[in-house]
Amino acid sequence: MEQQELGGLERKRRRRKCLVISGVVLLLLVAVVLVLALVLTLGRSSGGIKSTFLERCQKFEDLNCQNLWDVFQQAYINRDPCNVPGDAYDPFIKALSFKPKCNRMMFWSKTKDLVHSFTQKRDCFVTVEDVPLGAILNDLTWCGKQGSNETFTTGCPGWSECDNNPVRSYWNRASAAFADAACGDVSAMLSGSIMTPFSPGSVFESIEVKRLRSPNVKRMNVVLVIEENAVTNCTNASLDNLQKALAVGISYGCKEVTKAQINKCSSDLEIACGACW
Repeated sequence: MEQQELGGLERKRRRRKCLVISGVVLLLLVAVVLVLALVLTLGRSSGGIKSTFLERCQKFEDLNCQNLWDVFQQAYINRDPCNVPGDAYDPFIKALSFKPKCNRMMFWSKTKDLVHSFTQKRDCFVTVEDVPLGAILNDLTWCGKQGSNETFTTGCPGWSECDNNPVRSYWNRASAAFADAACGDVSAMLSGSIMTPFSPGSVFESIEVKRLRSPNVKRMNVVLVIEENAVTNCTNASLDNLQKALAVGISYGCKEVTKAQINKCSSDLEIACGACW
């Protein structure tokens, strides 16, 4: 075969190779675009958060869930996601018409998994996450953007990134509303595995305790969870601070209860609520 023919075949092979590579690159670009489109779609209200909101809301009676979604969105859409104060949620909180559960309201700090495992299995107490205030939005992330009327679930500021982000502001406001509605004897499940069970800066310390009022609230019962690594007990100085922070007229008590005892009461329905600790 002549040299000219060999050169022609080589050029054809190079062209085919280039076409194959170009095709692969094009397919990769299309895949990237599709993934980005999917992420953006899921990050908007037409994605997961609205359906989750409505599904959870519909588990509660007498709630106009579509109206609640519309009112909820008005708190943060078309706003800087670091400039959503707690009172922006006031219309939503009011629309929820939260009904207090006298003598059954449970606050918590640093015991999230344990307290919710208990309240989900036993109808003895309710936390803010067990009532519409918290149950509808628990563990969800959302925010808006200036110039947009959509809800996003990606690209939102984290809890500590700015004080007035939509999620942090909501939970501060919802916690305040839960405490405002407290009545009768209230309880608080705190951790005995940290040096300051009444933890400075926690929602319980900075918001909830300060909203409890006598004569609506008569007593605060602290359930101090003790494990093998317990570093404190009911004589802890921070718990003295808790007692002092309570409004005049609210009495106080504290019991040290093992995690095993709480788990046993969670699973044994024959144990009366009053005998759990």
